[in-house]
Amino acid sequence: MIDNVFVPSFGNKPKNLVGREAILNRLYNGINSVPGSREKAQLILGQRGLGKTVLLLMLAEEARKQGMIVASPTVVSGNMIDRIIEKLNDEGGKFIDKKSKISGGNVSVLGFGAGIQVSEETSFPKSSEQRLVELCRLFNSKGHSVLLLVDEVQANQESLKQLIVTYQELVGEGADISLVMAGLPGSVSAVLNDHVLTFLNRASKLELEPLNLNDINIYYRKVFKELGIELTDKMIDDATSMTGGSPYLMQLIGHYITIAANDKGKLDKTDYQKSLDNALDDYKNDICQTSIAPLSDRDIEFLTAMAEDENESEISEIAERLGCTSSFAQTYKRRLLQAGLIEQHRRGKVRFAVPYLAEYINSGKI
Repeated sequence: MIDNVFVPSFGNKPKNLVGREAILNRLYNGINSVPGSREKAQLILGQRGLGKTVLLLMLAEEARKQGMIVASPTVVSGNMIDRIIEKLNDEGGKFIDKKSKISGGNVSVLGFGAGIQVSEETSFPKSSEQRLVELCRLFNSKGHSVLLLVDEVQANQESLKQLIVTYQELVGEGADISLVMAGLPGSVSAVLNDHVLTFLNRASKLELEPLNLNDINIYYRKVFKELGIELTDKMIDDATSMTGGSPYLMQLIGHYITIAANDKGKLDKTDYQKSLDNALDDYKNDICQTSIAPLSDRDIEFLTAMAEDENESEISEIAERLGCTSSFAQTYKRRLLQAGLIEQHRRGKVRFAVPYLAEYINSGKI
């Protein structure tokens, strides 16, 4: 069968949203709140595969319908502000008449279209931050709110600091602008702890949890019935349980089951099991392997020591397995917390934050 329902790839918006309606409504309400309110700045925190980028894409789609000028999700980089300016101009240029001008800057570098001209009246160049300020003022003067979306937030990024400080200045002058950022909990926490960005602690924080398995089960039953795919109750229950609440793995499993079914919507137990195996293999390659790739050997040794335990690990026991002091082990614990691979479970105890990561480590593929 052809799969036109499930979208198991990064950066794509799925056809249906499962279990995130309340979060999405909070985001909608936030960007529609009055200028200057704390809900205008929102932080989405979540581990890999929990759908942070999807929420940003869906928020962007709704904001455009409401007439907002949106800078679609921008990954933190050295030229992030210039990239945001390009995106805002691309989206909002059609709303601006040809007489509108922004002082300073370079037309070819910023990619300004015919609708927004750069004035040569100033004798000194304007910074990217100032051009962003003037562009937002221009859109606001035409009755359009501005929405900035930032994905994969990383700590200690100067361009991110510049953007947040610029946003704060715009808020201070009463601009109608919203900033929604998404990232791993550890990375966002590090950003919030930056003494330059303390005002961001007042932003609304939305922490993504794994999807409720009952929501996934209901969704599977509904979709497979609509597709005409015949699955037993046990098949659906087993597929649901295997997701571990991961939206990405949910999409993978649904995709492989769909394409394995014949034109009459049937698949035998062998094809069904192969579908689950293929989905899990992809998940481990896409999430587990990618998560481990940038780590140091010592980081991996820490995770390997954790993988010996069934559920949670005690730091003192990990240190003993590594042959180091507890204080030394704490250093690597902090690194892995920031990477979003583990989470603090209880005092002195940690556990894996990514489903199947321990299983992947124990497979010996790293």
